[in-house]
Amino acid sequence: MIGHSPRRTTSVALLIALLAALALSGCGGDRAAAKGEDPSQVDATGLPEVGKCRNLSHDDVAEAYNFDKYVPCDEPHNAETFGAGPLPDEFKDAEYGDEKVNEWAFSQCRKLLEKYVGSDQSLLMRSMLSHVYFGPSEKAWDEGARWIRCDVVGGGQQGAEYVDLPTTTRNLLKVKKVEDVEDRWMVCAQGKTVTSPKVPCSDPHQMRAVTTIKLGEPKDKYLGASGSKKKASQYCRGSVNAWMGYPESFEYGYTWFGEKEWNAGNRWAVCWAVTEE
Repeated sequence: MIGHSPRRTTSVALLIALLAALALSGCGGDRAAAKGEDPSQVDATGLPEVGKCRNLSHDDVAEAYNFDKYVPCDEPHNAETFGAGPLPDEFKDAEYGDEKVNEWAFSQCRKLLEKYVGSDQSLLMRSMLSHVYFGPSEKAWDEGARWIRCDVVGGGQQGAEYVDLPTTTRNLLKVKKVEDVEDRWMVCAQGKTVTSPKVPCSDPHQMRAVTTIKLGEPKDKYLGASGSKKKASQYCRGSVNAWMGYPESFEYGYTWFGEKEWNAGNRWAVCWAVTEE
């Protein structure tokens, strides 16, 4: 039961962003292609093709590289390659799994995804869309391959299960007002805590991601868990209250990211409102 004064939900969690860590070592061409892989892509040194679609699992995106077979983009799929390109020259002598490569890839794919779907970072973080990235296999890396592949997936940003994407996600979030985005592309939760299962807002839900706060600028040092929590809590309390029209009582929650994601450029926290929808 909601009390007579604003209060926050008691369960607040650190979300771990979906970083497809290149530190995960690969077996290269010495192993047989795994089920679902395209042999012509395995250990390829050339740039991946943009505009291709696939069906990826959470296990897939936890790997350093991915060579799943393409599926036609007008058929059911949950991932679309929206960008690919070479690494900067500064990484030509980097070791496979260099964390600086991870940070650069995460940041570049995030910026590119904003442009591709026609969104800013605030709206993107409240949507069902998120990005994952992959690099070459270790064998291809040893042969001089230096590239990243950026995929947009229908879920994952807030821990949501992957959902099917449209034929293309280009300009999917390009709207005049946030309210114009279809609920199936916005993220909600089935429960009254921020750790509850995430679903599209077109599904039954009890919480909705309604606003965001930028916790720091590019050159700012990491606030720490306690500092991030404090700043997010203070902002989200007032922000959710305003979003709900200043009711006499309400419930809210907030999520923020850790130091690894901060270093990769994610300085945001997400504010959640209990909506009982």
